[in-house]
Amino acid sequence: MINGQNDMVVEELSNGIMRLILNDEKRRNALSERMLDILHSKIIASAENSEIRVVIISANGPVFCAGHDLKEITQARKNKNKGVIYFKKLFDKCSELMKLILANPKPVIAEVDGIATAAGCQLVATCDLAVASHSSKFATPGVNIGLFCSTPMVALSRNVTNKHAMEMLLTGDFVDSNRAEQIGLINCSYPSDVLSAQVNEIARKIASKSSITLAVGKKAFYKQSEMTLSDAYAHTSEVMVDNMLKKDAEEGISAFLTKRKPEWQDK
Repeated sequence: MINGQNDMVVEELSNGIMRLILNDEKRRNALSERMLDILHSKIIASAENSEIRVVIISANGPVFCAGHDLKEITQARKNKNKGVIYFKKLFDKCSELMKLILANPKPVIAEVDGIATAAGCQLVATCDLAVASHSSKFATPGVNIGLFCSTPMVALSRNVTNKHAMEMLLTGDFVDSNRAEQIGLINCSYPSDVLSAQVNEIARKIASKSSITLAVGKKAFYKQSEMTLSDAYAHTSEVMVDNMLKKDAEEGISAFLTKRKPEWQDK
Protein backbone atom coordinates (compact mmCIF):
# COMPACT_ATOMS: atom_id res chain seq x y z
CA MET A 1 0.00 0.00 0.00
CA ILE A 2 1.38 3.41 -0.94
CA ASN A 3 0.57 5.90 1.79
CA GLY A 4 2.13 8.86 0.07
CA GLN A 5 4.80 9.82 -2.37
CA ASN A 6 7.01 12.61 -3.54
CA ASP A 7 8.58 12.96 -6.95
CA MET A 8 11.99 12.45 -5.33
CA VAL A 9 11.10 9.84 -2.71
CA VAL A 10 8.32 7.27 -2.95
CA GLU A 11 6.98 6.06 0.39
CA GLU A 12 5.33 2.68 0.88
CA LEU A 13 3.97 1.28 4.14
CA SER A 14 2.84 -2.31 4.60
CA ASN A 15 2.66 -4.53 7.69
CA GLY A 16 4.72 -2.17 9.80
CA ILE A 17 7.50 -1.85 7.22
CA MET A 18 8.09 1.54 5.62
CA ARG A 19 10.03 1.59 2.37
CA LEU A 20 11.56 4.87 1.22
CA ILE A 21 12.50 4.67 -2.47
CA LEU A 22 14.92 7.26 -3.81
CA ASN A 23 13.38 8.31 -7.09
CA ASP A 24 15.54 10.95 -8.75
CA GLU A 25 17.14 8.84 -11.47
CA LYS A 26 18.09 11.80 -13.67
CA ARG A 27 20.39 13.07 -10.93
CA ARG A 28 21.47 9.54 -9.94
CA ASN A 29 19.50 9.84 -6.69
CA ALA A 30 21.97 12.44 -5.47
CA LEU A 31 21.68 13.82 -1.95
CA SER A 32 20.74 17.27 -3.15
CA GLU A 33 19.53 19.82 -0.64
CA ARG A 34 15.92 18.96 -1.46
CA MET A 35 16.52 15.20 -1.25
CA LEU A 36 18.14 15.66 2.15
CA ASP A 37 15.17 17.73 3.36
CA ILE A 38 12.70 15.07 2.23
CA LEU A 39 14.62 12.20 3.81
CA HIS A 40 15.13 14.23 6.96
CA SER A 41 11.37 14.71 7.40
CA LYS A 42 10.52 11.10 6.53
CA ILE A 43 13.06 9.62 8.94
CA ILE A 44 11.70 11.82 11.73
CA ALA A 45 8.14 10.81 10.83
CA SER A 46 9.06 7.11 10.89
CA ALA A 47 10.54 7.50 14.37
CA GLU A 48 7.33 9.07 15.65
CA ASN A 49 4.88 6.68 13.97
CA SER A 50 4.08 3.70 16.20
CA GLU A 51 2.76 1.74 13.20
CA ILE A 52 6.22 1.69 11.65
CA ARG A 53 8.55 -0.98 13.01
CA VAL A 54 11.25 -1.15 10.34
CA VAL A 55 12.47 1.26 7.64
CA ILE A 56 13.97 0.19 4.30
CA ILE A 57 15.81 2.67 2.08
CA SER A 58 16.04 1.56 -1.55
CA ALA A 59 16.24 3.31 -4.92
CA ASN A 60 14.96 3.30 -8.48
CA GLY A 61 17.48 3.12 -11.31
CA PRO A 62 21.00 1.75 -11.71
CA VAL A 63 22.47 4.13 -9.10
CA PHE A 64 21.42 3.75 -5.48
CA CYS A 65 22.90 7.13 -4.62
CA ALA A 66 25.76 9.07 -6.21
CA GLY A 67 26.41 11.25 -3.17
CA HIS A 68 26.05 15.01 -3.27
CA ASP A 69 24.82 16.80 -6.39
CA LEU A 70 28.01 18.17 -7.97
CA LYS A 71 26.08 20.43 -10.33
CA GLU A 72 24.33 21.99 -7.35
CA ILE A 73 27.69 22.39 -5.63
CA THR A 74 29.25 23.99 -8.72
CA GLN A 75 26.35 26.45 -8.99
CA ALA A 76 26.84 27.45 -5.34
CA ARG A 77 30.43 28.50 -6.09
CA LYS A 78 29.00 31.48 -7.97
CA ASN A 79 27.75 32.99 -4.72
CA LYS A 80 29.59 36.03 -3.32
CA ASN A 81 31.16 33.94 -0.57
CA LYS A 82 32.19 31.26 -3.12
CA GLY A 83 29.63 28.89 -1.64
CA VAL A 84 31.04 28.67 1.89
CA ILE A 85 27.67 29.20 3.59
CA TYR A 86 25.95 26.77 1.25
CA PHE A 87 28.65 24.11 1.65
CA LYS A 88 28.47 24.29 5.43
CA LYS A 89 24.69 24.07 5.35
CA LEU A 90 24.78 21.12 2.94
CA PHE A 91 27.32 19.02 4.84
CA ASP A 92 25.69 19.83 8.20
CA LYS A 93 22.32 18.79 6.79
CA CYS A 94 23.76 15.53 5.47
CA SER A 95 25.46 14.79 8.78
CA GLU A 96 22.20 15.49 10.58
CA LEU A 97 20.40 12.95 8.38
CA MET A 98 22.97 10.28 9.22
CA LYS A 99 22.61 11.03 12.93
CA LEU A 100 18.82 10.86 12.64
CA ILE A 101 19.08 7.38 11.12
CA LEU A 102 21.28 6.21 13.98
CA ALA A 103 19.02 7.84 16.58
CA ASN A 104 15.85 6.43 15.03
CA PRO A 105 14.44 3.78 17.40
CA LYS A 106 13.36 1.77 14.35
CA PRO A 107 15.95 -0.41 12.58
CA VAL A 108 16.89 1.04 9.18
CA ILE A 109 17.96 -1.24 6.32
CA ALA A 110 19.71 -0.13 3.13
CA GLU A 111 18.66 -2.15 0.08
CA VAL A 112 21.26 -1.47 -2.61
CA ASP A 113 20.82 -2.57 -6.20
CA GLY A 114 23.37 -0.49 -8.09
CA ILE A 115 26.13 1.99 -7.40
CA ALA A 116 26.60 3.81 -4.09
CA THR A 117 29.34 6.44 -4.04
CA ALA A 118 30.61 9.15 -1.69
CA ALA A 119 27.71 10.30 0.54
CA GLY A 120 25.68 7.49 -1.02
CA CYS A 121 28.20 5.02 0.38
CA GLN A 122 27.99 6.97 3.65
CA LEU A 123 24.24 6.39 3.68
CA VAL A 124 24.74 2.64 3.22
CA ALA A 125 27.34 2.50 5.99
CA THR A 126 25.10 4.50 8.33
CA CYS A 127 22.08 2.20 8.09
CA ASP A 128 21.82 -0.50 10.75
CA LEU A 129 21.84 -3.23 8.11
CA ALA A 130 22.80 -3.18 4.45
CA VAL A 131 21.88 -5.79 1.84
CA ALA A 132 22.96 -5.48 -1.79
CA SER A 133 22.64 -7.15 -5.15
CA HIS A 134 25.58 -9.11 -6.52
CA SER A 135 26.13 -6.42 -9.15
CA SER A 136 26.27 -3.50 -6.71
CA LYS A 137 29.42 -1.43 -6.26
CA PHE A 138 30.60 0.98 -3.60
CA ALA A 139 33.20 3.75 -3.56
CA THR A 140 34.35 6.89 -1.81
CA PRO A 141 35.88 8.50 -4.92
CA GLY A 142 36.21 12.08 -3.73
CA VAL A 143 40.00 11.86 -3.93
CA ASN A 144 39.64 11.54 -7.71
CA ILE A 145 38.12 15.03 -7.97
CA GLY A 146 40.22 16.73 -5.30
CA LEU A 147 37.62 16.43 -2.55
CA PHE A 148 38.48 13.86 0.12
CA CYS A 149 35.39 12.01 1.37
CA SER A 150 35.81 13.26 4.92
CA THR A 151 32.18 13.06 6.08
CA PRO A 152 31.57 9.66 4.42
CA MET A 153 34.74 8.57 6.23
CA VAL A 154 32.94 8.88 9.58
CA ALA A 155 30.38 6.19 8.77
CA LEU A 156 32.80 4.09 6.74
CA SER A 157 35.45 3.94 9.46
CA ARG A 158 32.85 2.87 12.00
CA ASN A 159 31.87 -0.15 9.91
CA VAL A 160 35.06 -1.48 8.36
CA THR A 161 38.64 -1.72 9.63
CA ASN A 162 40.86 1.33 9.39
CA LYS A 163 43.01 -0.13 6.64
CA HIS A 164 40.04 -1.14 4.51
CA ALA A 165 38.47 2.28 5.03
CA MET A 166 41.70 4.05 4.12
CA GLU A 167 42.10 1.89 1.03
CA MET A 168 38.69 3.01 -0.23
CA LEU A 169 39.31 6.63 0.72
CA LEU A 170 42.84 6.90 -0.68
CA THR A 171 42.31 5.05 -3.97
CA GLY A 172 38.70 5.98 -4.73
CA ASP A 173 38.35 2.54 -6.33
CA PHE A 174 35.08 0.65 -6.55
CA VAL A 175 34.48 -2.27 -4.20
CA ASP A 176 32.15 -4.99 -5.46
CA SER A 177 29.45 -6.58 -3.29
CA ASN A 178 31.58 -9.62 -2.49
CA ARG A 179 34.42 -7.45 -1.18
CA ALA A 180 31.97 -5.13 0.56
CA GLU A 181 30.60 -8.12 2.45
CA GLN A 182 34.09 -9.33 3.35
CA ILE A 183 35.09 -6.01 4.90
CA GLY A 184 31.78 -5.48 6.71
CA LEU A 185 30.30 -2.65 4.65
CA ILE A 186 27.23 -4.77 3.87
CA ASN A 187 25.68 -7.79 5.56
CA CYS A 188 25.11 -9.95 2.50
CA SER A 189 24.23 -9.90 -1.19
CA TYR A 190 21.74 -11.62 -3.50
CA PRO A 191 20.86 -11.68 -7.19
CA SER A 192 18.94 -8.56 -8.18
CA ASP A 193 15.75 -10.46 -8.96
CA VAL A 194 15.38 -11.72 -5.38
CA LEU A 195 16.97 -8.81 -3.50
CA SER A 196 13.77 -7.04 -2.45
CA ALA A 197 12.13 -10.29 -1.39
CA GLN A 198 15.15 -11.15 0.77
CA VAL A 199 15.24 -7.69 2.34
CA ASN A 200 11.50 -7.82 3.00
CA GLU A 201 11.97 -11.17 4.73
CA ILE A 202 14.66 -9.71 6.99
CA ALA A 203 12.45 -6.71 7.71
CA ARG A 204 9.45 -8.93 8.53
CA LYS A 205 11.56 -10.97 10.93
CA ILE A 206 12.73 -7.82 12.71
CA ALA A 207 9.22 -6.33 12.69
CA SER A 208 7.93 -9.38 14.54
CA LYS A 209 10.04 -8.50 17.60
CA SER A 210 9.12 -6.19 20.46
CA SER A 211 9.62 -2.63 19.21
CA ILE A 212 10.55 -1.34 22.67
CA THR A 213 13.23 -4.03 22.93
CA LEU A 214 14.64 -3.11 19.53
CA ALA A 215 14.67 0.58 20.44
CA VAL A 216 16.46 -0.07 23.74
CA GLY A 217 19.01 -2.31 22.04
CA LYS A 218 19.74 -0.02 19.09
CA LYS A 219 20.27 3.00 21.30
CA ALA A 220 22.58 1.07 23.62
CA PHE A 221 24.55 -0.43 20.72
CA TYR A 222 25.64 2.91 19.30
CA LYS A 223 26.16 4.55 22.68
CA GLN A 224 28.41 1.80 24.05
CA SER A 225 30.44 1.63 20.84
CA GLU A 226 31.96 5.03 21.62
CA MET A 227 32.84 4.12 25.24
CA THR A 228 35.81 2.48 26.90
CA LEU A 229 35.36 -1.22 27.67
CA SER A 230 34.72 -0.55 31.36
CA ASP A 231 32.23 2.24 30.70
CA ALA A 232 30.50 0.16 28.04
CA TYR A 233 29.89 -2.72 30.45
CA ALA A 234 28.69 -0.34 33.16
CA HIS A 235 26.27 1.32 30.76
CA THR A 236 24.92 -1.86 29.20
CA SER A 237 24.43 -3.42 32.64
CA GLU A 238 22.17 -0.50 33.48
CA VAL A 239 20.38 -0.94 30.17
CA MET A 240 19.85 -4.65 30.89
CA VAL A 241 18.28 -3.86 34.27
CA ASP A 242 15.95 -1.30 32.70
CA ASN A 243 15.12 -3.70 29.87
CA MET A 244 14.40 -6.51 32.34
CA LEU A 245 11.71 -4.37 33.95
CA LYS A 246 9.85 -3.83 30.66
CA LYS A 247 6.57 -5.67 30.25
CA ASP A 248 7.77 -7.24 27.01
CA ALA A 249 10.79 -8.78 28.73
CA GLU A 250 8.51 -10.35 31.31
CA GLU A 251 6.17 -11.57 28.57
CA GLY A 252 9.00 -12.85 26.39
CA ILE A 253 10.61 -14.88 29.16
CA SER A 254 7.24 -16.27 30.22
CA ALA A 255 6.41 -17.23 26.63
CA PHE A 256 9.75 -18.97 26.23
CA LEU A 257 9.33 -20.97 29.43
CA THR A 258 5.77 -22.00 28.60
CA LYS A 259 6.66 -22.72 24.95
CA ARG A 260 4.22 -20.28 23.38
CA LYS A 261 4.43 -17.31 21.03
CA PRO A 262 4.90 -14.01 22.89
CA GLU A 263 2.25 -11.31 22.66
CA TRP A 264 4.18 -8.05 22.56
CA GLN A 265 2.70 -4.89 24.07
CA ASP A 266 5.69 -2.77 23.01
CA LYS A 267 6.03 -1.61 26.59
